[in-house]
Amino acid sequence: MTWVMFVLGAVLSWGAYGALLHMGQTQLGNPLKALLCVGVAYFLIGVLVPVAGLSAQGDLGGFNPGGLVTATVAGALGAAGAACIIWSFRAGGLPVYVMPLVFGGAPIVNVFVAMAIHPPKQALNPLLFVGFVLASVGAAMVLYYRPTA
Repeated sequence: MTWVMFVLGAVLSWGAYGALLHMGQTQLGNPLKALLCVGVAYFLIGVLVPVAGLSAQGDLGGFNPGGLVTATVAGALGAAGAACIIWSFRAGGLPVYVMPLVFGGAPIVNVFVAMAIHPPKQALNPLLFVGFVLASVGAAMVLYYRPTA
């Protein structure tokens, strides 16, 4: 059950991400400055912490090519997503619109990608598609009934 605590950490972190990123971008006056700050944070947390941890474990070498490429592509997708969010704010989107669309759509894309990587062993349950509709309707309801700023 420890993994649930990490899921909660991701939910809290990413839940606050869009609103704070938009605020920082507005204060900085340039989306590229905001993206640079995101990159610095990724470097500090995503590079220095694992280098220190792997060094302490004596496991800093031995990266296999497949895992190296796949994990790097995943990191690039994460950074590209951050850049897309920043540019959506620059183009006039507000966190109250952008983030529900991102977090409503991302789980649906995740299921399709995960099924492509790990094909289901059984026929898809039709309720999966009901879930897709409900996720879409849920995001739409969040947008429609959002509090006005």
